[in-house]
Amino acid sequence: MLVAIALLQAHALASPRLIESSGVAVSHAHPGVLWSHNDSGDGPYLYATDTTGADRGRLFVSGAENEDWEDIALGQCPTRTGTCVYLGDTGDNLERRTEVTVYAVPEPDPPTGPADTLRVTAAALALRFHYPDGPHDVEAIYVSPNDTALYLVSKGRSGPIRLYRLPRAAWTAGEATATLVERLPITPDLSAGRWVTGAAMRADGERVAIRTYTEVYFFAPIAGGSLTRLGRPCSVLGLEPQGEAVAFLDDETLVLTSEAARGPRASLHVVRCHD
Repeated sequence: MLVAIALLQAHALASPRLIESSGVAVSHAHPGVLWSHNDSGDGPYLYATDTTGADRGRLFVSGAENEDWEDIALGQCPTRTGTCVYLGDTGDNLERRTEVTVYAVPEPDPPTGPADTLRVTAAALALRFHYPDGPHDVEAIYVSPNDTALYLVSKGRSGPIRLYRLPRAAWTAGEATATLVERLPITPDLSAGRWVTGAAMRADGERVAIRTYTEVYFFAPIAGGSLTRLGRPCSVLGLEPQGEAVAFLDDETLVLTSEAARGPRASLHVVRCHD
């Protein structure tokens, strides 16, 4: 049985450029700012918005390429102090990419408005890696404040949904093999919309949200990065044209974003799930 949602806000994303909001993250340094990005087909751009979906400009991510960006996260920088924006170039619909990339760039100051589109971020650090059991389509990442590791969740396109880990130390080499942590208790089923499209960890490190096209699952992290499932999943069926991303706005509230699908604008929803 699924838990119903409480819908707090629903908006179209105003930016005419941000039409496939494949990832979303909530800034802590800049209250009210949300960071997002497009799926494949766009350049390496970081877009700023807020919970009303306003167009707040974009930045070019220096030193990065967008082959298939799928998710975004904020966390401690991998090789320096401060907070970084992590961008997962980990999409792989055909599951043929032998190596994928995550970028980390120090969180920038947000643009000043819709016309502010020419600024460039600091140079991004790239970590190229592969999975120990072959290529996977991965659309969900999060960074843990508990162990500073990067976690990746497979979509479930061709097998069980798996959780992988890249320790902070992997960034010093620039290349790595992700570690398989576990198979997650989510049964992939495309007919039910149950492929993983986004993930987020709460700022205090106590909760992880993993979403599919139609549901949001909650977990508590334990030693080694494993996850213990909490309660029943929350239904978001019918809320979005193609639900892609999730982030914690606060301890109880989530931001969800979507691709535009057949409409002219991507969407943003603010929701709460209550058992």
